[in-house]
Amino acid sequence: MSEINTKVTIAGVELKNPVMTASGTFGSGMEYGQFVDLNKIGAVVTKGVSNVPWEGNPTPRVAEVYGGMLNAIGLQNPGVDVLCERDLPFLQRYDTRVVVNVCGKTTEDYVEVVERLGDEPVDLLEINVSCPNVKEGAIAFGQRAEALYEITKAVKAKAKQPIIMKLSPNVTDITEMAKAAEAAGADAVSLINTITGMKIDIHRRTFALANKTGGLSGPAIKPVAVRMVYQAAHAVKIPVIGMGGIASAADAIEFILAGASAVAVGAMNFHNPYTTEEIVQGIEAYMRKYGVTDLCELVGVVE
Repeated sequence: MSEINTKVTIAGVELKNPVMTASGTFGSGMEYGQFVDLNKIGAVVTKGVSNVPWEGNPTPRVAEVYGGMLNAIGLQNPGVDVLCERDLPFLQRYDTRVVVNVCGKTTEDYVEVVERLGDEPVDLLEINVSCPNVKEGAIAFGQRAEALYEITKAVKAKAKQPIIMKLSPNVTDITEMAKAAEAAGADAVSLINTITGMKIDIHRRTFALANKTGGLSGPAIKPVAVRMVYQAAHAVKIPVIGMGGIASAADAIEFILAGASAVAVGAMNFHNPYTTEEIVQGIEAYMRKYGVTDLCELVGVVE
C-alpha cells in the first residue's frame, strides 16, 4: 500500500496528524515531555492563560467519578508573561504546532492576552468561552449566542493568529453557538468543553468539591461529545476540533467520522500519559487496515 497521509489543515495551519492535547490536561508540555515524544503529535494546546496570574478555586477541586472526573481548578495559571518567557521557548524545541488557550473575565482581558501573543511563536489561539463573564453576572461567554458572537468578533479583530472558539456543551442548542462563532469570524471551533456536574460525599455529607460543582470529563461524556461534534460539523463550514472522553484511536476515529478535522485528548492524559502517541499510531494502523491513504477522506463520512 502507498504511504498514508495523516496531515490535516486547520485555518491554514498544517498539522502532521490530527491529534492534539486538550487544554488544562497537559500543562504546556513540560510535564509530559519525559513520557511523550512531542514531535509525534499534531499540536500541543497549553493550559488556559490569562492576562494576569490566577490563583484558581479553593481545594478540594478534583474528584473521581464513575467514568471520569470532576474538576473545579478555576483556570489557575501564572499569566501570559510566564507563558511567553518559559513555556513557549520550551515548545519551540519540538516539531509540533503550538496552540495557546486564552481565558479571561472580561472582553478586555481576552483581547489583552491575544495582543500580547501577536508576535510570539504561536500557531493558533483557542479561546475558552466557558469562563464566567463578570459583566454578565458570571454567565459564561459561551452560554449565550449574542455574548459568544461579541467576544469572537472582538478577539478576531485583534488576533494575528487564527482563532478557535472552544464551545461549551452547557447550552440548549450547540448548532446555534457554532453558527454564532462562525458568523463573528471564528476560523474554527473546538468542542466539547466539560459538562457541569456535582458529587456529594455521603459519609461527610458535604460536597466533594469546594466549588460545589465542577466540569465532568472522561469517557462518560463521549457520546454527548460525538453527538455535538456531528451537529456542529453539519451546521458550519469552518473546521471542527472534537474532544470529550477520547481514550483510544477508536474514539478519535469516531469523532473524525462524525465530522471532526482534528481531535484533542484530555482526561486520559492523567490516566495514561502515553495516550496521545498511542492514538497517532492507532489511527495509522486503522488507515492501513481499511486502505485509506488520506485521513481527510474520513472526515465527516458518516452522514
